[in-house]
Amino acid sequence: MKHTAVLREHVKLAGAKIADVGCGDGGLVRAMTRAGATVVGIEPGAQQLARAMAAEPAGDETYLCAYGEALPLPDGGLDGLVFFNSLHHVPVEVQGAALAEAARVVRSGGWIYVQEPLAEGAFFEMVKPIEDETLVRAKAYDAVKQACSGESLAEQEEFVYRAPHRLPSFKAFRDGLVSVDPARRVAVEAREESLRQAFMAAAEQRDDAFWFEIPSRLNLLQRT
Repeated sequence: MKHTAVLREHVKLAGAKIADVGCGDGGLVRAMTRAGATVVGIEPGAQQLARAMAAEPAGDETYLCAYGEALPLPDGGLDGLVFFNSLHHVPVEVQGAALAEAARVVRSGGWIYVQEPLAEGAFFEMVKPIEDETLVRAKAYDAVKQACSGESLAEQEEFVYRAPHRLPSFKAFRDGLVSVDPARRVAVEAREESLRQAFMAAAEQRDDAFWFEIPSRLNLLQRT
């Protein structure tokens, strides 16, 4: 099930004011803008932010350079906030602070959408030698559950699904690993041939592209 389909099924986008925290190259920002939302993308990485701002706009989306634990946004000004495949990239020691910031900037009754990849499956095993995210993904999940034990957030739903992931080439996969975290470059270059072999073995080739399934989990929270 496509990530965007899951998103549309669980939250109202049309007319909503939304922040996408850890927006990367802005792909989801543009998708939500096309669906009628007013979206601000938040991204701390200069390279990813430059890619987002250079892309053809989908509408009136905007971007800010900031960290999830220190959002330059007013209290209660948003209808919703998205962590799409990004909470586990927040340093473990401030994941709780990032969720508290999300609660601060979302209005009462608004939603926080936390989508995370699970630490399992062929794609995860392929990337694991470059960076093993087993612990940080577990810590992100713990942070979500801990955030819902307080007074500001309540969990509405937990939904596990498998999302298709299309890559046009091994080069796109390799370059994507580095663009998410430039610190990976040395490890990627050192293991390029073994990565290539693992990529070709794990992918399903069709329509002149390479396809994977990513086990994923949505935790939908509400601001109380």
